[in-house]
Amino acid sequence: MAKKVVATLKTVENAKNWAKVIRAVKSEKTGAYTFREEMVLLDKVQDYLATGNK
Repeated sequence: MAKKVVATLKTVENAKNWAKVIRAVKSEKTGAYTFREEMVLLDKVQDYLATGNK
């Protein structure tokens, strides 16, 4: 599925303004880590990482 997102963004003119952010999220229930991947604007990466699990 991630390949479709990347392929779609390559056709857009401002695709270079996006970054793929991968964050490890710890489950409160089991204590196991899962990974959440999202596409974020380069300007907003630091804000996204500072917000926590939203």
